[in-house]
Amino acid sequence: MLMGYTSPTLTANGILTAWRHSGARTSGMVEKNLPTQLTEQMVRMPFYNTFFSSTTMPAVELSQTLAELTPDGLNHVFYASSGSEANDTIVRMVRHYWNTLGKPGKKTFISREYAYHGSTMAAASLGGMDGMHRQADLLLPGFTHVMPPYHYVYGEGLSPEEFGLVAARAVENRIIALGAENVAAFIGEPVMGAGGVIIPPQTYWPEIQRICREHDILLIVDEVICGFGRTGSWFGSDSFGIKPDLMPVAKGLTSGYLPLSAVVLHDHIVDVLRHGGEFQHGFTYSGHPVSTAVAIANIEIIRKENLVDKVHGKTGPYLARKLAPLRDHPIVGEIRHLGMFGAIELLPDKMTRALFQPVGEVGAMGRNNCYAEGLIMRPVRDSLVFSPPLIITPAQIDEMVDKLERAFDATWSQLQAR
Repeated sequence: MLMGYTSPTLTANGILTAWRHSGARTSGMVEKNLPTQLTEQMVRMPFYNTFFSSTTMPAVELSQTLAELTPDGLNHVFYASSGSEANDTIVRMVRHYWNTLGKPGKKTFISREYAYHGSTMAAASLGGMDGMHRQADLLLPGFTHVMPPYHYVYGEGLSPEEFGLVAARAVENRIIALGAENVAAFIGEPVMGAGGVIIPPQTYWPEIQRICREHDILLIVDEVICGFGRTGSWFGSDSFGIKPDLMPVAKGLTSGYLPLSAVVLHDHIVDVLRHGGEFQHGFTYSGHPVSTAVAIANIEIIRKENLVDKVHGKTGPYLARKLAPLRDHPIVGEIRHLGMFGAIELLPDKMTRALFQPVGEVGAMGRNNCYAEGLIMRPVRDSLVFSPPLIITPAQIDEMVDKLERAFDATWSQLQAR
């Protein structure tokens, strides 16, 4: 049984409902380390499904933990195995939600160019990656994309604050063009990760929230990358003051030790879904007992080692200070950084902000030079993006930045030799 909690409810929709409670602890499983918890769960119950009003204790306990950690009102959890599955699930949930409310015209999802929300057909349609669309004859019907909050490239002549409002109102303009009666939801990452670590101006998310509420549009905040400490808060929503209606999570949920994802839903969404009949959707491995046990142990480690606070108050600011001098490098146009991830935009001309042509060639060159230094960086167009582990030390940050500077020197020399 749960110690100090009212028992969570498993609905016919497969959504676990939990109640927040400060101070009480669950059955004690969280006090064990990750290898112990994994092996004990494998012996106790290696697998059972969450269909037909069934669940397992690790799924129940993890749901309680997620209800405690996530923004207020997000007290319900639907499990899957990947971020793509979570976002695919959200498309079905949102359409079922509006159908249940008697508004079947509200089908369209608005996202951003460069957004990444997964690689299933629906999740790739949610995303704004042109290459993925071309390969699979996407978009599916009911998906559209607007300008990202990418000030460095799109905000010429505007302050970040001014551009944040312009980028947000691109969403409102699309809602008006489509008709709010036809728009189901807006989806966005707090910080656009795979799109190039695009950090929005502070004016962006408050305006997005105003627009969604005013036009009766659901707000989906994709925390697959930002969640569990990456931004220096438990969730990117905390960093930007966002209040989601639905929140997909994955990656940091288990720190990648085992596959697991979840959709965390607000009370008002589930109140409607409960009146819509059985939600005919799910996956064999939804709420897998071993994966959820590992997630419990993983979150306990993050808590015990105060990793979120360390990123916020120590290593995140230290990384920012170490990166700052790289702005003087001849090929560095902008450094974008928040918490424990960021991007360095490479440009041929800082004054005009002209891009390298063809786009992507210099980014790949920089990546190869980083690899030669023993440093893993990822090129996105001509930005090099990075997301060090939350346990990184100041000494390791020093080593990372030294290697990065040498890689930039090598890239600059190669460009000069052309």
